Amino acid sequence: MAIESLLPAANCLKSGRMTHASPELQSYYAARAPYYDEVYLKPERRSDIALLAAHLPARLAGRRVLEVACGTGFWTQFIAPQAESLVATDALAEPLEFARLRPGTENVRFLRADAYDLPQDLGPFDGAFAGLWFSHVPVGARAAFLRSLHSRLAPGARVVFLDNSAVQCRELPIVERDGEGNTYQLRALKDGTTHRVLKNFPTESELIRLVTPLSRASGFRLLENFWLLEYELAERPD
Repeated sequence: MAIESLLPAANCLKSGRMTHASPELQSYYAARAPYYDEVYLKPERRSDIALLAAHLPARLAGRRVLEVACGTGFWTQFIAPQAESLVATDALAEPLEFARLRPGTENVRFLRADAYDLPQDLGPFDGAFAGLWFSHVPVGARAAFLRSLHSRLAPGARVVFLDNSAVQCRELPIVERDGEGNTYQLRALKDGTTHRVLKNFPTESELIRLVTPLSRASGFRLLENFWLLEYELAERPD
């Protein structure tokens, strides 16, 4: 269907609230922040990234956009110039330091926030984006994440998720699957440490089935290295 129109699953207590974010996953991305952008420089990804750098801003143009798990702001820099406004959030301080240095993001509001407990005073928004985040959401926490996100969005808001296709498994094979269906990879950092990272690869049917009760229109697109899911939030989501 073309577009037109969650490390261990155990929860961790943070600031008195329950979050599904894994401490090991957070530690991994905090340490990787200084060189995270190297993943976008791989020659085999250039074509997809050029397409996405044009497609994403066009789909969110003129909207008040909430970005979840913005990381180092790679996608933020493309979306921000065409959005009416953009609030970019991440749970970690380290990648946000790099995101604030991106060109074209001078008017972006960067904030630390838990994707599973987004603050009420963030919005409202009529657009949302998350890049390379949904694959780190545990299967059992998908509904909680969507509730958190949708609570900050107005009816009719356009939501766009971007993530890695299963092609990534050629380089980083799945090494474990737990009882909930979550899959894990082993990731090595430049400091020599190895991390067990939750990385799920949902199918098109899984994604469409997940958002159909919540949306009035949805679409999926598979690229060579990435997938895109887009939908518009229903007036009264179930």
